[in-house]
Amino acid sequence: MKAAVPTLRLLRTTPFRLALLYLGLFVISVGVILAIVYRSTAGFLEEEIGATIALEVAGLQDQYRNAGLRGLVDSVRERSAVGHTNSIYLLTTPGGVILAGNLSGWPDATPGPGGWTHFKISDYGGVNNRPSTAMAVSFVLPGQFRLLVGRDMSELDQLRGRMAVSLRWVFLVTVVLGLGGGLLLARGAMRRIEAINRTTHRIMAGDLTGRVPRGGGGDEIDRLAGNLNAMLDQIERLMTGMRQVTESVAHDLRTPLSRLRARVELALIRDTDDPEVYRAVLQDTILEADRLLATFTALLSIAEAESGANRKALEPVRLAEVVRLAADLYEPVAEEKGLILTTDIRAEPTVRGNEQLLAQAVSNLLDNAIKYTPEGGRIALLLEGEGPGQAARVTVADDGPGIPPEMREKVLERFVRLDAARASPGNGLGLSLVDAVARLHGASLRLEDNAPGLRIAILFPQDAG
Repeated sequence: MKAAVPTLRLLRTTPFRLALLYLGLFVISVGVILAIVYRSTAGFLEEEIGATIALEVAGLQDQYRNAGLRGLVDSVRERSAVGHTNSIYLLTTPGGVILAGNLSGWPDATPGPGGWTHFKISDYGGVNNRPSTAMAVSFVLPGQFRLLVGRDMSELDQLRGRMAVSLRWVFLVTVVLGLGGGLLLARGAMRRIEAINRTTHRIMAGDLTGRVPRGGGGDEIDRLAGNLNAMLDQIERLMTGMRQVTESVAHDLRTPLSRLRARVELALIRDTDDPEVYRAVLQDTILEADRLLATFTALLSIAEAESGANRKALEPVRLAEVVRLAADLYEPVAEEKGLILTTDIRAEPTVRGNEQLLAQAVSNLLDNAIKYTPEGGRIALLLEGEGPGQAARVTVADDGPGIPPEMREKVLERFVRLDAARASPGNGLGLSLVDAVARLHGASLRLEDNAPGLRIAILFPQDAG
């Protein structure tokens, strides 16, 4: 009973139904071809026999015209001898008396078109009394004498029988092989689909490491498996990132929240009526709250960019205006820290994008450069237009400590900071936001060595304009 269950499931599968449909079409095609072959072969032989009979009739008619009735009787008797066992002859008087031939009587059959008659030889003696059929033509001679000339069809009947048996076997073998092949194909497809189902069940159970096996043939199921695996990789990355974000949020927010609570608690337990003390505590609390809000705002901006929610709202943006605005905003900040910020706008490219997110990305790059460049250093903001493989390029270069090559991919993740002690200000979300904005616009983020320092570029592809 258990063995019958997979078979029933197999019979209900779409691959088996498709195989059955193709089998039906194939069987019908083979049946039509075999019928044509049968009709063509048997019809050709029957036409050959008809032509032979027509030649004999013509010869006997000439004999009757040249030698009269006596000559015709002799010719029919001669041809009806043992040496002509396949031929059938019968010559009778107007009253039905047999004058010559090898039949015991005139066939009781209605002639068809052209005078052709089909009848059973065994009913009238015939050649060796074989239970076969005959095809003959009859006509009336002058004087109302009747002549029938035909041919024993036993060989053709045997050929037809053998062909019918052979064609039935061919048809049966075709059905069996087609059905077996359909079952094998359906079973193979089902095995691969079941592998996909098993993988999805593992993932639903919480195992995100499961992947769909590929057959290696490069067919549709392999391409589907590849797409599913790519989707699962992305899901695993997102889930891993979510766990990291949760852990990082808990770690990064616990300290400022603890400081905030400690300040408020300390202010409450102080026995003082000085309003300046409470003012200072409230100012520090507001600053701490602003840092927390900035962290949440950055997280929301990253989530918004990564979700692609703003992709439909993209519109032409003049990058030169975005770069000028960011430079004007951060130039006083750089001067206050003793840095030199230079801006070089070499083109006026236009790209499709979200102006607010692009401005935030450029601002984050400048903010990072100002934060990590030592006093007296230089920061360069460069905007270039079309070039090989690019529609535009925004570059921020500094001569600070830079980022080691092995960490350049890592720093794009949320809450990742090179300052392990987290003594410097920041929340580790700046470059994550820049990377998310770049991917939203179909651009790429490149981190390179500036010798010394770091060079970060947002490269917009040629179809981004």
